[in-house]
Amino acid sequence: MAALKDRLSHARHVLITWDGSCAQGALQEFVSEVQALVAPGGKVSVENVERLMFSAHTESGFDAVLLGLVPGSTAVHSSDVLTEVARILKPGGSVMLQELVDPQAGSVARLRSPAQLSSNLTLSGLTEVIQISEEPVSLQQIQGIKERLGSSSNDIMSVTIAAKKPNYEVGSSRQLSLSRRPVAGKPSADPTAVKLWTLSANDMNDEDVDLLDSDELLDQDDLKKPLPSSLRASGCGEGSEKKRKACKNCTCGLAEELEEEKSKSTAAKPANSACGNCYLGDAFRCASCPYLGMPAFKPGEKILLNSGQLQDS
Repeated sequence: MAALKDRLSHARHVLITWDGSCAQGALQEFVSEVQALVAPGGKVSVENVERLMFSAHTESGFDAVLLGLVPGSTAVHSSDVLTEVARILKPGGSVMLQELVDPQAGSVARLRSPAQLSSNLTLSGLTEVIQISEEPVSLQQIQGIKERLGSSSNDIMSVTIAAKKPNYEVGSSRQLSLSRRPVAGKPSADPTAVKLWTLSANDMNDEDVDLLDSDELLDQDDLKKPLPSSLRASGCGEGSEKKRKACKNCTCGLAEELEEEKSKSTAAKPANSACGNCYLGDAFRCASCPYLGMPAFKPGEKILLNSGQLQDS
């Protein structure tokens, strides 16, 4: 109780959790003891640990939370419960937890080792996790624990661990003040070197400063437009003149050039009359005449047909 007294002397709102294994008389006696330890005018709340996740406790509402400290408690506090405890604790608030553990770390499915329990507290957002005490459990108590938790281990122990919530809320921010003082051990810059690499507006008029014109760095060959063939990658356009093929993801312009040549080759060509009567009109045209439906035209006049009117007979 000494460690509990130190942590509750300034607490004004304390939460005590209990489970079904706690006797009613033991719970009432423990609540009375805690009420005597809290600050004057402090309040003690009691909550079933199995209902803690469904409660409506406000965020940062408690100065301290006591888990499993009621005599006879066999509660195993899940990671969700520990996370909820971290949520409802005030910044800087304390947690004291008493739980059954198995030092063999994994021989019992529902029980954890002391190291695993401390790790779960840390992962829940709590800091300064320390183990206060470790007590063996009598054989008579172990038998009852086995029946309740379905355990088969004979090395069950009871540990008490304390932890704290950091002195800040999740998502809080603070503006950093960046100091401009020189860093200890860092050599100062040589003033001569600083002046050498500094160019001011007055230096632009200094006769001793030679400024280069960027246009003078280019000769006549640099100003000539390069040939498209010189920009092509190796392998692009290889093959015969009639079967040139652009490479994949061509960027040198050959793909566009071949596409333009293809479109020109497929352009509509003027159709020649086979019977010589196409210009007279539909009455004199044969059934396969490409000029069907068109008005008569003068002999020798060139009529261009689009690609949709050209069909194989």
